[in-house]
Amino acid sequence: MSEQPSESKLWGGRFTGATDPLMDLYNASLPYDQIMYDADLTGTKVYTEGLNKLELITDDELSKIHEGLEVIRKEWAEGKFVEKPGDEDIHTANERRLGEIIGKHIAGKVHTGRSRNDQVATDMRIYVRESLKDLSLKLKTFIETILKRAENEISVLMPGYTHLQRAQPIRWSHWLSSYATYFTEDYNRLQQIIARVNKSPLGAGALAGHPYGIDREFLAKGLGFDDVIGNSLTAVSDRDFVVETLFWGTLFMNHISRFAEDLIIYSTAEFGFIKLADAYSTGSSLMPQKKNPDSLELLRGKSGRVFGGLSGFLMSIKSIPSTYNKDMQEDKEPLFDALTTVEHSILIATGVISTLTINKERMEGALTMDMLATDLADYLVRKGVPFRETHHISGECVRKAEDENLSGIDQLTFEQFKEIDERFEKDVLDSFDFEVSVERRDALGGTAKSAVLKQLKTLKSQLE
Repeated sequence: MSEQPSESKLWGGRFTGATDPLMDLYNASLPYDQIMYDADLTGTKVYTEGLNKLELITDDELSKIHEGLEVIRKEWAEGKFVEKPGDEDIHTANERRLGEIIGKHIAGKVHTGRSRNDQVATDMRIYVRESLKDLSLKLKTFIETILKRAENEISVLMPGYTHLQRAQPIRWSHWLSSYATYFTEDYNRLQQIIARVNKSPLGAGALAGHPYGIDREFLAKGLGFDDVIGNSLTAVSDRDFVVETLFWGTLFMNHISRFAEDLIIYSTAEFGFIKLADAYSTGSSLMPQKKNPDSLELLRGKSGRVFGGLSGFLMSIKSIPSTYNKDMQEDKEPLFDALTTVEHSILIATGVISTLTINKERMEGALTMDMLATDLADYLVRKGVPFRETHHISGECVRKAEDENLSGIDQLTFEQFKEIDERFEKDVLDSFDFEVSVERRDALGGTAKSAVLKQLKTLKSQLE
């Protein structure tokens, strides 16, 4: 059994014995936190500038440190960074490598007054901030793709559903707008989370604050933070930004899962409303006729891993005592996985919605006259009959058509309508028009063309 000397660790001065090799493996986070190498190097660069202001690092030392950091950044970017035993996390690895490049004496100064507690919190906030900004751009493109499609296909009608049963006629663009509304809310919510993430913990030390009076506002500005976390205990232990990011990802994936489920249903042979592009479909190893919506099923299925990451991390931190505890290392894997899953999901969903084709004939062919039963009730309302009465009368008309084995209520004669209620007039037959039905619903948020176009315009303005 090989031993890892304790003095090679950043925290090893207190210890004389070696740790269990399994404990080294159990404790290590470099395999997954190396993704934050750029944030870690940037944090050290600005932090040493703060130490230089305090004259704890000379100008010459600062120059050498910065040169060394850029060498390390290039090594990571080109995949040439060589990990060594004892590199338990990205902070240890970078500092060890810096010592090899510029000498341990100077490199040993970069951690002056700094703890890995505020260092990791800083790295994570930088990484999450930049990741969420990138997600924001991709999400905006996804929404804009939906909106463009909705504008181009504004004339197409289809059934609207409740309980997965045909309910009332709507525009296909109204359906698109409904999900664009969900995703725009996600977009707006994301901007709020970015603002809350963008607060600096750097300079809080291990928990009690900085012993040399470093200018934390200077550090925050240098790292692009909008504000400083005002309490050092909170600064090192707060993981609400992780929870919020996971919650945001969970809610977004819930929306994308519902979006995918609708499209899966619409793509079935039984519906035939849409057809996915080959790029987002797969076949069957046994049945050559099959074209499976795997992209949509994966969007639906991957929502579960993000949900699980949130619930798991909440359980990890629910009873942690104040300030930093090693349990918090469990924040990274679910966070990084969620960010990757959400990013890939947005890209796949954008590809799906931009390349699928619709079958206008099948959509409009699925409209049936019983879906205009409410319009029949509305007809009598316009004649001054209370809606509670008209609802019952319209139901009688539906039952009459069924009793007569008619294909729809529009097949009833004027005389039959008159038998049911004498307040019907000959213009009742004009009620059975799907285009007229949708155009009557022109109030804000409705499915009339003018209302849908207004929705699309509002959503566009929110993205701007």
